Amino acid sequence: MLKIGDFSQLAHVTIRALRHYDELGLLKPVKVDEFTGYRYYSAGQLTQLHRIIAMKDMGLSLEEIARLLRDDVPVSYILDILHIKQEEQKRKLETETERLKRVEDWLLAVEREKKMPNYEIVLKKIAPLQIISIRVILPNSPDAEPIWRKAEPVLRGITDYIFKSGSQITGPPMAIFYGEDFKEELDLELAFPVSQDLPAKGEFQYKELPGYDQMATTIHKGGFNSGSPAYAALGKWIETNDYHLIGPDREIYLIDYQIAGPNRELFFADTCSSSPPREFVTEVQLPVARE
Repeated sequence: MLKIGDFSQLAHVTIRALRHYDELGLLKPVKVDEFTGYRYYSAGQLTQLHRIIAMKDMGLSLEEIARLLRDDVPVSYILDILHIKQEEQKRKLETETERLKRVEDWLLAVEREKKMPNYEIVLKKIAPLQIISIRVILPNSPDAEPIWRKAEPVLRGITDYIFKSGSQITGPPMAIFYGEDFKEELDLELAFPVSQDLPAKGEFQYKELPGYDQMATTIHKGGFNSGSPAYAALGKWIETNDYHLIGPDREIYLIDYQIAGPNRELFFADTCSSSPPREFVTEVQLPVARE
């Protein structure tokens, strides 16, 4: 018989781990000294210990290993556990492969541009969202003024309806884009997320905006309708990583504002007025899936 210290050195396993395996019933010593409590093992137990180590290396928990080592465990149960672990490891491999791809993309971008990338692409899971919206047609212009001239009364109308209905705005304003962005006019929904269901009224539409398991996102700083570079960066990332679009584009306008006055006007902190800032932060979101 081998003392626990000698068995530990022979197996390259810590004494602490051997004691833990004993407590879990994974590997019991062949003898425990009744006076000193010292544990003794046999060389023949190395086979069982190596099996435990091999299962741990496959990612199985000690509890799973304990169940698999029972004499009465059916083969079907062993296969089920291994199939589950196989799928888990496949998902981990996919995640690490995607992480490696992002590192490689950064390497190429920095080597090419001699600086950090202007846009970071982040894949997010987006939950469903309750919104009040109006679908509108706005001019597709690089000049923000004519766009805002038409968008501002629409947004004011939405906020006025929300407050009169007793609901609350729960997030920043947003837009959902439809159609092609190179047309002379933009077909979109302007919306606010709200805290509760509201009845539809006229042009105001209450609905649940669908969530997506994978939303390619990036942050753009600039005026409204100035996000072409952000969309170009997203498009390149989608193509490079073998994704495709599965829904309309979204823009979340992360602006510092408050709603005040009898007309429910939007007042912006950056301009201290109802005129929007020339530059603000926008999160661009594109729902995607693998090819």
